Amino acid sequence: MFDKLSKRSGLTNTEIKILGFLISVFLIGIIYKTFFNNQENNPYLSFDYDEEDTKFYALTSDSLSLNNQKSSNINVDYKQEVLDFNTQNFKNIRKKILPAEKSINLNTASADELANLPGIGEKTAQKIIEYRQSIKRFKSIDQLLNVKNIGDKKLKQIRKYVYID
Repeated sequence: MFDKLSKRSGLTNTEIKILGFLISVFLIGIIYKTFFNNQENNPYLSFDYDEEDTKFYALTSDSLSLNNQKSSNINVDYKQEVLDFNTQNFKNIRKKILPAEKSINLNTASADELANLPGIGEKTAQKIIEYRQSIKRFKSIDQLLNVKNIGDKKLKQIRKYVYID
């Protein structure tokens, strides 16, 4: 039967089977909707959204007028607003004081002195000291590149503050 239909229509057997399936599903859907779908019991078909729409529009107009009143009457310190949300205590944070140029000797500097260099924190300062102890003393400022977390950019930042005796 499918062979005769495929020769007449120019479609393959698989295409005819798919087309037959689609037509049968379409017909079953029409029959179900016509005879078995009871529209009176469906609460979503008869719902009136007018009451919810009026609540929505009333809410948006009230909130817009409140926002306009707030923004026109109050000057807000936004930095303080952001800081109010932060629980960290900023009073205990130590600010870096940049040293004078060529003021830190790499072979004798303490961790605190090294931590004042731009881009160098306490951990990196400790790594510099550990590296200095392993090589006995710095012979060149470029040896700082062998310390973990110090690259060309960071070395360029701190080069003017350090020296070697």
